[in-house]
Amino acid sequence: MAIDKKTLSEADIRTKYITPAIEQSGWDKMSQMREEYSITAGRIIARGQVCKREKPLKADYVLFYKPNKPIAIVEAKDNNHSMSDGMQQALNYAQMMNVPFVFSSNGDGFVFHNRYIQEGERETVLPLDGFPSPETLWEMYVEQNCIGPAQSKIIDEPYYIDNPNKQPRYYQINAINRTVEAIAAGQDRVLLVMATGTGKTYTAFQIIWRLWNAGIKKRILFLADRTALISQTFTNDFAPFKDKMTWVTKQNFDTAHEIYLGLYQGLTGEDEDANSLFKQFSPSFFDLIVVDECHRGSAKADSQWREVLEYFSAATQIGLTATPKETKEVSNIDYFGDPVYTYTLKQGINDGYLAPYRVIRVFFDKDVEGFVPYTGQTDDNGEVIDDRIYNALDFDRKIVLEQRTKLVAKTVSDYLKKHNCRMDKTIFFCVDQEHADRMRRALVNENSDMMAVDERYVMRITSNDEAGVDQLDNFRNVESQYPVLVTTSKLLSTGVDVQTIKFIVLDSNIRSMTEFKQIIGRGTRVREDLGKLYFTIFDFRDVTRLFYDPDFDGPCEQDEDFDPANGYNGDPPPKLPKPVNPQKKYMVSGEPVTILKKMVQYMDRDGKLITESLIDYTKKNVLNQYATLDDFLSAWGAAERKEAIIKEMEEHGILFSELCEQINQDLDPFDLICHIVFDQPPLTRRERVNNVRKRNYFTKYGEKAAEILDALLTKYADSGLSDLENVDVLKVDPIKQYGTQVYIVNTIFGGIAKFRQAIKDLEAAIYAA
Repeated sequence: MAIDKKTLSEADIRTKYITPAIEQSGWDKMSQMREEYSITAGRIIARGQVCKREKPLKADYVLFYKPNKPIAIVEAKDNNHSMSDGMQQALNYAQMMNVPFVFSSNGDGFVFHNRYIQEGERETVLPLDGFPSPETLWEMYVEQNCIGPAQSKIIDEPYYIDNPNKQPRYYQINAINRTVEAIAAGQDRVLLVMATGTGKTYTAFQIIWRLWNAGIKKRILFLADRTALISQTFTNDFAPFKDKMTWVTKQNFDTAHEIYLGLYQGLTGEDEDANSLFKQFSPSFFDLIVVDECHRGSAKADSQWREVLEYFSAATQIGLTATPKETKEVSNIDYFGDPVYTYTLKQGINDGYLAPYRVIRVFFDKDVEGFVPYTGQTDDNGEVIDDRIYNALDFDRKIVLEQRTKLVAKTVSDYLKKHNCRMDKTIFFCVDQEHADRMRRALVNENSDMMAVDERYVMRITSNDEAGVDQLDNFRNVESQYPVLVTTSKLLSTGVDVQTIKFIVLDSNIRSMTEFKQIIGRGTRVREDLGKLYFTIFDFRDVTRLFYDPDFDGPCEQDEDFDPANGYNGDPPPKLPKPVNPQKKYMVSGEPVTILKKMVQYMDRDGKLITESLIDYTKKNVLNQYATLDDFLSAWGAAERKEAIIKEMEEHGILFSELCEQINQDLDPFDLICHIVFDQPPLTRRERVNNVRKRNYFTKYGEKAAEILDALLTKYADSGLSDLENVDVLKVDPIKQYGTQVYIVNTIFGGIAKFRQAIKDLEAAIYAA
């Protein structure tokens, strides 16, 4: 008897028709076919203290010609859809994954979309037995991309995979393949732009591994300007190179290795008079140079980075950065060329691979109105203060208002105490090292109880503080509790990977977009296993206005150089003359400072900061879908499962537990929406249950069925709809005392259809007007 395809689910269509058709055309199910392939992790929606993940994007099938090369996507639908109904969804996935060949099917055949075709038929219909073989699609790919035998050797080289659970993400695959293919095509300068926290170093490792393993690049230099960057790279991502790798220093120089890691300060002579260590290598020694954080120097024509790169000009050179620079003096693109691939902060947050943020903006009276000394006023040292208006740009650089520093420390400390976040790692970015020390003292005094437990609770980590720098590894270590509150000026703004940072405090006048992006990047790493899904930014200098700059999430931006007096993020700056007379600061301890205004801002679905409460957010989003109360009541009444409506709202960032907390009532989601969005008086779950019982609702059922439904009603009163709509609730006390799940459904209620109808009728009674 022929199967009626219209009665089959999508899963059945895939199993019975689509998978066999793909296999029969030559695709190996174990090595070349990936089903339910996760493309994204699911965006994180953060409101208040609560987070939810949206559903991740998953492709029904991703087909790999080689383990490292996805070349086709197949999207399936059930047979009540047309063959092409999955095409637009599949094209979205294909664009994200840089996949050229796209298919849609309902089990009758395939619609084939060739993204390479510029003229003529881009989409064609194929019979079920006409799916292209792996060789057919690969030949089309090779022809389109002009890949010869030499290039194939590089492209065919697999990734390094030692843990099957750690596979490159889709954007990392894109970045690796784009870079490897560009080099295979003869490109000798390559720029790769990836947001902080998206795995630039891991991506660089996979690129190097494939080129090195293929024998195309035999001696490779990984160049960075921070000891922390080299240390992390050597210990973590590059560890598989083992004894083939060395860290080049004046004390550790040899030419017997294949993978070299080096600080540019050490190679150029900037550190400890190394006398241009790089020139002890021949100009042709390296085949490949990878420059990490290349925005920090290599782009500048007169920088020491450029001296190293030009000395090894015969080598292929790859620049890695989250924030490329484009100014009159500095240009990454001028040196490396346009990026071969860009993955932005916004993309990372939308995909759920980076943590979203919320911003608490705090405005002080003296920052907004300014501070004007009275005539002849002296500071704490007896110095007469220049008679002018001092504003936020002056504070802690030209004049110190001690009460302002204390108020910053108190505001943040009070928040951490109130929200039970006192052990959450926090970085305070200060104007300079001296300001960082004053902030440390203020925080110590606000947190004396925590300092009594461990004196590392508050620490300053700046380049001139050896005791603080010694604690940097502990601060980075996810297993180490201390330090918790860390003050710095520039040292921690880039390159230092502190995965569990939950608070970033901005009390520095940051004008550089590059520096701002790097600082924000300190908080964007997700550690779901450790409860880190989002982070909070405290802004005391109106720095987060830069979020509104159109250049914030673009591939490049206009920028200003860092302040030479503070160096580049706390590490030794380029050789610059020290100021003969360091600028004096007026110290004023008695001037009162107060908070004028405080604003909390969240990210919306478009990545923009919005200033609105969760209640306002809920109203706006629900009204977008249900314009009137009648629309909502109709949808609620018609839904087979009410939980589906609740889940859909949660995926759009409506957080019911947080709403209950804000209005201080424990309400059912139905009543929350009716009350908050449509101004209806709410009923508690127990009030609804009592109303049902008052109406003698159960008399129409047999004795046992009535008792079970009454028990389910009690379950609803205790825990809501989730229990009521889950048939497994029949397996728990007191309901399981009536028999097995099968016995209750079939014997007491007369079958699954009647049981489901009984539940639906009970819900209708609960939510009756």
